[in-house]
Amino acid sequence: MTEVATARRSRITPERAAELYEAVLELLREVGYDALTMDAVAARTKSSKATLYRQWGGKAELVARAIRHNKPGNIADVDTGSLRGDFHALMAHEDDCTMEQNAALMRGLAMAAHTNPDLMRAFKELLVEPETQEFRKLIQRAVDRGEVRADNPALNYVVHMMLGAFATRALIDDLPPTKAFLISYIDAVVLPALGVPTA
Repeated sequence: MTEVATARRSRITPERAAELYEAVLELLREVGYDALTMDAVAARTKSSKATLYRQWGGKAELVARAIRHNKPGNIADVDTGSLRGDFHALMAHEDDCTMEQNAALMRGLAMAAHTNPDLMRAFKELLVEPETQEFRKLIQRAVDRGEVRADNPALNYVVHMMLGAFATRALIDDLPPTKAFLISYIDAVVLPALGVPTA
Protein backbone atom coordinates (compact mmCIF):
# COMPACT_ATOMS: atom_id res chain seq x y z
CA MET A 1 0.00 0.00 0.00
CA THR A 2 2.88 2.35 0.75
CA GLU A 3 4.35 1.78 -2.72
CA VAL A 4 1.00 2.54 -4.33
CA ALA A 5 0.63 5.71 -2.25
CA THR A 6 4.16 6.82 -3.13
CA ALA A 7 3.56 6.27 -6.83
CA ARG A 8 0.26 8.09 -6.61
CA ARG A 9 1.82 11.10 -4.89
CA SER A 10 4.85 11.40 -7.13
CA ARG A 11 2.82 13.13 -9.86
CA ILE A 12 2.55 16.48 -8.07
CA THR A 13 5.61 18.56 -7.25
CA PRO A 14 6.29 19.52 -3.61
CA GLU A 15 5.74 23.18 -4.53
CA ARG A 16 2.34 22.43 -6.05
CA ALA A 17 1.40 20.25 -3.09
CA ALA A 18 2.30 23.12 -0.75
CA GLU A 19 0.00 25.45 -2.72
CA LEU A 20 -2.83 22.93 -2.48
CA TYR A 21 -2.30 22.43 1.26
CA GLU A 22 -2.44 26.17 1.86
CA ALA A 23 -5.67 26.42 -0.12
CA VAL A 24 -7.16 23.56 1.91
CA LEU A 25 -6.29 25.31 5.17
CA GLU A 26 -7.82 28.56 3.91
CA LEU A 27 -11.04 26.76 2.99
CA LEU A 28 -11.12 24.94 6.32
CA ARG A 29 -10.89 28.26 8.17
CA GLU A 30 -13.65 29.70 5.97
CA VAL A 31 -16.21 26.87 5.97
CA GLY A 32 -15.08 24.11 8.34
CA TYR A 33 -14.48 20.45 7.60
CA ASP A 34 -18.06 19.31 7.00
CA ALA A 35 -18.74 21.99 4.39
CA LEU A 36 -15.36 21.57 2.69
CA THR A 37 -15.67 19.73 -0.63
CA MET A 38 -13.16 18.40 -3.11
CA ASP A 39 -15.00 20.47 -5.73
CA ALA A 40 -14.23 23.62 -3.74
CA VAL A 41 -10.56 22.63 -3.38
CA ALA A 42 -10.36 21.92 -7.11
CA ALA A 43 -11.92 25.29 -7.94
CA ARG A 44 -9.73 27.22 -5.50
CA THR A 45 -6.54 25.58 -6.75
CA LYS A 46 -7.47 25.38 -10.45
CA SER A 47 -6.92 21.63 -10.46
CA SER A 48 -9.11 18.71 -11.42
CA LYS A 49 -11.05 16.79 -8.81
CA ALA A 50 -9.74 13.58 -10.39
CA THR A 51 -6.17 14.72 -9.70
CA LEU A 52 -7.00 15.44 -6.07
CA TYR A 53 -8.56 12.02 -5.57
CA ARG A 54 -5.70 10.29 -7.38
CA GLN A 55 -3.16 12.10 -5.22
CA TRP A 56 -4.83 11.98 -1.80
CA GLY A 57 -7.65 9.46 -2.02
CA GLY A 58 -10.20 11.69 -0.35
CA LYS A 59 -10.97 14.72 1.77
CA ALA A 60 -9.86 13.23 5.09
CA GLU A 61 -6.35 12.38 3.94
CA LEU A 62 -5.97 15.68 2.09
CA VAL A 63 -6.94 17.64 5.20
CA ALA A 64 -4.70 15.62 7.52
CA ARG A 65 -1.73 16.02 5.19
CA ALA A 66 -2.39 19.75 4.89
CA ILE A 67 -2.33 20.07 8.67
CA ARG A 68 0.85 18.00 8.88
CA HIS A 69 2.53 20.07 6.16
CA ASN A 70 1.64 23.26 8.06
CA LYS A 71 3.59 22.17 11.13
CA PRO A 72 7.05 23.75 11.42
CA GLY A 73 9.53 20.88 11.08
CA ASN A 74 9.87 17.65 13.02
CA ILE A 75 9.72 17.71 16.80
CA ALA A 76 12.53 15.16 17.06
CA ASP A 77 14.87 17.38 15.02
CA VAL A 78 14.97 19.92 17.86
CA ASP A 79 18.03 19.16 19.99
CA THR A 80 19.38 21.95 22.19
CA GLY A 81 21.12 19.63 24.64
CA SER A 82 18.48 19.93 27.37
CA LEU A 83 14.83 19.00 27.62
CA ARG A 84 13.83 22.46 28.82
CA GLY A 85 15.72 24.00 25.92
CA ASP A 86 14.04 21.62 23.49
CA PHE A 87 10.55 22.46 24.76
CA HIS A 88 11.24 26.18 24.66
CA ALA A 89 12.69 25.87 21.13
CA LEU A 90 9.51 24.09 20.01
CA MET A 91 7.43 27.00 21.30
CA ALA A 92 9.59 29.46 19.37
CA HIS A 93 8.58 27.92 16.02
CA GLU A 94 5.21 29.70 15.82
CA ASP A 95 4.01 33.19 16.62
CA ASP A 96 0.93 33.85 18.75
CA CYS A 97 -1.28 34.80 15.80
CA THR A 98 -0.53 31.56 13.95
CA MET A 99 -0.98 29.59 17.15
CA GLU A 100 -4.42 31.14 17.72
CA GLN A 101 -5.49 30.35 14.15
CA ASN A 102 -4.23 26.78 14.43
CA ALA A 103 -5.94 26.26 17.79
CA ALA A 104 -9.29 27.33 16.36
CA LEU A 105 -8.76 25.13 13.31
CA MET A 106 -7.83 22.10 15.41
CA ARG A 107 -10.85 22.54 17.70
CA GLY A 108 -13.16 22.41 14.70
CA LEU A 109 -11.37 19.41 13.21
CA ALA A 110 -11.36 17.54 16.53
CA MET A 111 -15.14 17.92 16.71
CA ALA A 112 -15.52 16.75 13.10
CA ALA A 113 -13.27 13.75 13.71
CA HIS A 114 -15.61 12.42 16.40
CA THR A 115 -18.37 11.95 13.83
CA ASN A 116 -16.19 11.09 10.83
CA PRO A 117 -14.28 7.79 11.03
CA ASP A 118 -12.21 8.58 7.91
CA LEU A 119 -10.99 11.85 9.38
CA MET A 120 -10.28 10.22 12.76
CA ARG A 121 -8.26 7.46 11.06
CA ALA A 122 -6.33 9.95 8.90
CA PHE A 123 -5.59 12.12 11.93
CA LYS A 124 -4.29 9.18 13.94
CA GLU A 125 -2.17 7.81 11.11
CA LEU A 126 -0.80 11.07 9.72
CA LEU A 127 -0.71 13.39 12.75
CA VAL A 128 -1.16 11.80 16.16
CA GLU A 129 1.03 8.73 15.75
CA PRO A 130 3.94 10.47 13.97
CA GLU A 131 3.97 13.35 16.46
CA THR A 132 3.76 10.98 19.40
CA GLN A 133 6.76 9.08 18.03
CA GLU A 134 8.69 12.35 17.59
CA PHE A 135 7.92 13.41 21.16
CA ARG A 136 9.08 10.01 22.39
CA LYS A 137 12.42 10.46 20.60
CA LEU A 138 12.85 13.91 22.13
CA ILE A 139 12.02 12.58 25.60
CA GLN A 140 14.21 9.50 25.13
CA ARG A 141 17.19 11.77 24.51
CA ALA A 142 16.49 13.41 27.87
CA VAL A 143 16.36 9.96 29.49
CA ASP A 144 19.63 8.99 27.78
CA ARG A 145 21.26 12.21 29.05
CA GLY A 146 20.12 11.38 32.58
CA GLU A 147 17.75 14.36 32.83
CA VAL A 148 14.68 12.18 33.30
CA ARG A 149 14.49 8.86 35.10
CA ALA A 150 13.46 6.00 32.83
CA ASP A 151 10.87 4.85 35.38
CA ASN A 152 9.20 8.26 35.76
CA PRO A 153 5.44 7.60 35.44
CA ALA A 154 4.85 10.98 33.77
CA LEU A 155 6.79 9.86 30.67
CA ASN A 156 3.68 8.24 29.23
CA TYR A 157 1.67 11.45 29.53
CA VAL A 158 3.90 14.16 28.06
CA VAL A 159 1.94 14.37 24.80
CA HIS A 160 -1.34 14.42 26.74
CA MET A 161 -0.06 17.27 28.91
CA MET A 162 1.19 19.32 25.95
CA LEU A 163 -1.93 18.86 23.84
CA GLY A 164 -4.16 19.39 26.85
CA ALA A 165 -2.71 22.82 27.56
CA PHE A 166 -2.97 23.84 23.92
CA ALA A 167 -6.51 22.55 23.45
CA THR A 168 -8.14 23.65 26.70
CA ARG A 169 -6.82 27.20 27.08
CA ALA A 170 -9.82 28.63 25.24
CA LEU A 171 -12.27 26.38 27.10
CA ILE A 172 -10.99 27.18 30.59
CA ASP A 173 -9.67 30.74 30.27
CA ASP A 174 -11.54 31.95 27.18
CA LEU A 175 -8.14 32.90 25.77
CA PRO A 176 -6.06 31.53 22.89
CA PRO A 177 -2.87 29.60 23.61
CA THR A 178 0.20 31.80 23.43
CA LYS A 179 3.92 31.12 23.57
CA ALA A 180 4.15 32.79 26.98
CA PHE A 181 1.32 30.65 28.36
CA LEU A 182 2.71 27.40 26.97
CA ILE A 183 6.25 28.13 28.15
CA SER A 184 5.00 28.93 31.66
CA TYR A 185 2.89 25.74 31.57
CA ILE A 186 5.90 23.67 30.53
CA ASP A 187 8.00 25.13 33.34
CA ALA A 188 5.26 24.85 35.97
CA VAL A 189 3.72 21.49 35.04
CA VAL A 190 5.48 19.35 32.44
CA LEU A 191 9.10 19.65 33.53
CA PRO A 192 8.38 19.26 37.28
CA ALA A 193 6.30 16.16 36.51
CA LEU A 194 9.35 14.76 34.73
CA GLY A 195 11.67 15.76 37.57
CA VAL A 196 13.52 18.32 35.45
CA PRO A 197 14.67 21.55 37.13
CA THR A 198 13.37 24.77 35.57
CA ALA A 199 16.02 27.14 36.82
